[in-house]
Amino acid sequence: VLDRGLDAGTAFEILSIDIADVDVGENIGAQLQIKQAEADKQIAQARAEERRAMARAREAEMKAQVVEMRARVVEAEAEVPKAMAEAFRNGNLGVMDYYKMKNVVADTEMRSSISKMEEDSKEAPSSD
Repeated sequence: VLDRGLDAGTAFEILSIDIADVDVGENIGAQLQIKQAEADKQIAQARAEERRAMARAREAEMKAQVVEMRARVVEAEAEVPKAMAEAFRNGNLGVMDYYKMKNVVADTEMRSSISKMEEDSKEAPSSD
């Protein structure tokens, strides 16, 4: 300290420096960075929680919509026999047309059943 000439240009001359106590202060810059990082983390967590809540709400909406659509399908399927009866009465549907339609429905159900059995056999592991 004496070699640096800290007393140059002053009316004083440094004769000696006595250090009786050294207090190490806190690193305020590091503390501010830590607090900022914690604040950023809390903001990110809040945004993530908001996105999760929105996703849960959207999922609930979609499930409700699926239930609504299934109800509409059931409602529409209930109208089919009424429409067929009306077509019979009006002469727009004959007996042979009815049997052809029933045959197509039976074929479709049979094909669906066969394809379901094939899917089930692929999923089940074979024990050799």
